[in-house]
Amino acid sequence: MLEKTFHLKEHGTTVKTEILAGLTTFLTMAYILAVNPNILGTVMDRSGVFVATALASAIATFIMAFLANYPIALSAGLGLNAYFAYTVCLGELGGEENAFTIALTAVLVEGIIFIILSAFKAREQIINGIPMNLKNGISAGIGLFVAFIGMQNAGIIVKNDSTIVGLGSMGSAPVALALIGFLIILALVHHKVPGAVLIGILATWVLGMIAQSIGWYVPDPDNGVYSVFPDFSQGLQLSGIQNTAFHFNFAWAGSHLIQFIAITFSFLYVDLFDTVGTVVGVADKAGLLDKDGKLPRVGRVLMSDAVGTVAGACLGTSTITSFVESSAGVAAGGRTGLTALTTGVMFIVSLLASPIFLAIPSFATAPALIYVGMLMISSVKKIEFNGDIADVAGAYMALIMMPLAYSIATGIMFAILTWVIIKTVEGKAKEISPVMWVVFVLFALRIVTLVTNFQ
Repeated sequence: MLEKTFHLKEHGTTVKTEILAGLTTFLTMAYILAVNPNILGTVMDRSGVFVATALASAIATFIMAFLANYPIALSAGLGLNAYFAYTVCLGELGGEENAFTIALTAVLVEGIIFIILSAFKAREQIINGIPMNLKNGISAGIGLFVAFIGMQNAGIIVKNDSTIVGLGSMGSAPVALALIGFLIILALVHHKVPGAVLIGILATWVLGMIAQSIGWYVPDPDNGVYSVFPDFSQGLQLSGIQNTAFHFNFAWAGSHLIQFIAITFSFLYVDLFDTVGTVVGVADKAGLLDKDGKLPRVGRVLMSDAVGTVAGACLGTSTITSFVESSAGVAAGGRTGLTALTTGVMFIVSLLASPIFLAIPSFATAPALIYVGMLMISSVKKIEFNGDIADVAGAYMALIMMPLAYSIATGIMFAILTWVIIKTVEGKAKEISPVMWVVFVLFALRIVTLVTNFQ
């Protein structure tokens, strides 16, 4: 049965190898089950987000396993969840009641658009229309933004009335433990320990429990500082899904159409090239690319991502995307969808550990965000700074505006507006693809709405 479904012999692998590879992939990406509730939990029910993340990850990964037969796992994308919570819900929609319902609506629409684009094989064409410098600038900018959020969550970086931001108290338990956790992850990565990020989170959490036991870390629920010990008295805490599932707000979307389109497009844009880049990178490491460097059945891969995003929105979590951590399973020998199937099963099993994942504090997941940010910012070395000034300026605006404006969408907007305007000034309007013109118009309209609201 497994041989017929996944063609194991054809790919030179075995059931045992595939299962071990799937477990390896899960260990390397299970941190998202702790990180996502901490990020989206700022605007949604944490237990509901946990359940939604586990189920949506499993659904999307199962689809990848059976539809595409690739060893690629999916879950809520870092950066996109930060955009969901901090930029959209707490930023642009800060005055709206239940702002998360609007953001979930945008994610749902994005997923539906991706299903359509994937069905007509248009996603790859759109990718080709986006300048490489902008892709790299956006990736690096998201890295800075994610790292910044991690440092904030741990109190390493705090608000400062004189300089806007400043260094937090080095004597506080969250700051000290988060920095120690980051160092633990780096040491484990250096020694190529599987699941280094998850182990780093758990180690930091254990240190937090010790700190609470000796009185260094003091819970203060009234100020949002909670005990780090898991509470098993409430059972598995799976009922929270009713507070997140199918919570949409189409009425607001219809009455604020331009703003809603801008929000949706930002989700769409980041997920678009992030997924393709991740999939191609993992496939290359697995030796799955053909002689022309293309990935067979790529349409099915992208469809898995799109359907997963729709499922995630319905359940109550941010955009689902392919995880680069899948490369760990590939390194362990994974070559087929059986690897992905195993990972998906583990996401279902993880529901039994909900009290544990929900007890992990934000200062324990902060090291993971800081580390992932470090990986993403490495894209800056791919930026061509000696080329066309439009390419340079576009990448620069993405890189600098995301962390400073505290918004992925703002970074993308300034990057594209700058690139198109300078290209036109240079007399190179013919080099601007139709895709970029459409995006330019959408963001130009968004600027108009921002100016109007400001006045």
